[in-house]
Amino acid sequence: MIPPKDVAVVSAPARTAADFLALTKPRIGALVGLSAFVGALLAAGPGGSLARIAEAALFVTLTAASASVLNQVLERDVDGRMLRTQDRPLPAGRISMRDAILFGALLATAGVGGLALRFNLLSALLSLATLFAYTAIYTPMKRASTLNTVIGAVPGAAPPLLGYVAIAGSAGGWAVSLFAVLFVWQFPHFMAIAWIHRADYARAGLRMLPALPGCERVAARAAFAYALALLPVSLLPGTRGEAGIVYTLGALALGLLYLAASGRFAWRPDARSARFLLLVSLLYLPLFYLLVLADPVVRAGILHG
Repeated sequence: MIPPKDVAVVSAPARTAADFLALTKPRIGALVGLSAFVGALLAAGPGGSLARIAEAALFVTLTAASASVLNQVLERDVDGRMLRTQDRPLPAGRISMRDAILFGALLATAGVGGLALRFNLLSALLSLATLFAYTAIYTPMKRASTLNTVIGAVPGAAPPLLGYVAIAGSAGGWAVSLFAVLFVWQFPHFMAIAWIHRADYARAGLRMLPALPGCERVAARAAFAYALALLPVSLLPGTRGEAGIVYTLGALALGLLYLAASGRFAWRPDARSARFLLLVSLLYLPLFYLLVLADPVVRAGILHG
């Protein structure tokens, strides 16, 4: 039997590794990787190498991971005041600020440098701009204005665009379509999260719409408005001939489900409706990507050009 002292020695490196992984926000990273992969796949066309598509998605994900790390460096005091984030590695003191900054810088170098060296300069510059917008503009603006949500949605929507540009060298129709869908999708998703945690945000002094006095219903109505806007935005690929009837009908069905969940939240803004909207938002995006890749018109473009 291993003595307790040896157990502590064995588990300490694993805990440190888990803390560094937590700094990258791996659940967000998984979504970024999926989005970048889909964008790169659509750009690759016939004969595209899956290994190269995955490599592009990896570099985009590393850059996003860097943004998550540096975001937590800048918000370590805020995270320490919120119940849901006070046990993160930096406010809990398990990782030093110096080590976190170094880790974030290494991830940024690997992500942006990999795109520049292995793909093209445009994708690297766009990735660097996304990193800058998230850390230097969006993060501090969270304490100053509710417009932070709009600003943050721009780098949040960038992964499929970055994946596409890495492979194609420029932004084509699907790059713009995916960026637009992801941009609008974020608002109901984030309003649900911010409504659920509005007391925490208020305690930390962050200017999130649901956390402001008397704005709970305003935030819920904003979620509905953006869900309504998502319908025509998501149908654009079908109207432009980039996708066929399978995609169009599926996107319409998904959009109506998202709109119904947002409408329920707007009609009765409470924790139950906010959590249901959050669940629908988390289902929407992977199902949307599945629709894109399952549509015969899109598949024909990928496989046959």
